[in-house]
Amino acid sequence: MGAIIWLASYPKSGNTWMRAFLHNLLRNPDSPANINTLDRFTLGDAQGAWYEMAAGRPWTDLSDAEIAALRPQVHERMTQSFPDSVFVKTHCVLGEFKGVPQITMDRTGGAIYILRSPFDVAISMSHQFGIDIDTAISWMADPDFVAARDAEAGLVPHAINSWSNHVKSWTQAEHETLHVVRYEDLHLQPAKSFRAIAHFLGLQPPRDRLKRAIRHSSFKVLRGQENKHGFVERSVHAERFFRQGKMGTWRKVLTPAQIERVVKDHGEQMERFGYLP
Repeated sequence: MGAIIWLASYPKSGNTWMRAFLHNLLRNPDSPANINTLDRFTLGDAQGAWYEMAAGRPWTDLSDAEIAALRPQVHERMTQSFPDSVFVKTHCVLGEFKGVPQITMDRTGGAIYILRSPFDVAISMSHQFGIDIDTAISWMADPDFVAARDAEAGLVPHAINSWSNHVKSWTQAEHETLHVVRYEDLHLQPAKSFRAIAHFLGLQPPRDRLKRAIRHSSFKVLRGQENKHGFVERSVHAERFFRQGKMGTWRKVLTPAQIERVVKDHGEQMERFGYLP
């Protein structure tokens, strides 16, 4: 039995990109790993099936409080599913939901936290959830923002919180078992940024293997796979999951009032990570 390595991020911040990279790096396939099998390599902490196994009955019959209470047991089961450490995707704030910690620390071996400019997150969330940008900005400022249960997608409810509180919860204390990376740096300096992630995990991949993993998990490849085969994690509200994969789109999309609102809501954390305009 190993420990959980959390792949944590606010929604629409590059988590799936990170999962695809790790899959391609560690499995080292000759051709790009299938995006629709990512959940066989990296688990998801909101997948209802885990809560059904823990409860012994359909998770949809459980209350939100009952689901929250099962989290420690679910996390233990996840560590038992792999002989070594297991990667688990989460969008949870590092805090409590219904009085229960969302991240079980005694089952945790480390975490990679991916963050992205809140300007671009707002645009991406609006497409993903079928809402307008102003609504997305409001969600991102809401300390009570909770991902509601989604029976169709098989996802249990969990607390996300505001963008600022989410970022702060995961990054406020430096620790040797935490690696923080910006989405923008993955774009601007992919070799350097992804190699740093490999080193954090105790890996020293040959240069050609690292380059192949980066190439196999590029936006062009991921979007091409979705175009051809679809993507099981795409929201029913979104036309596609891999929409643009760009940085700085907000400069052409957001209004001055929207930009001012985001800065007012998140200025402190934006300044920490170089996101102020």
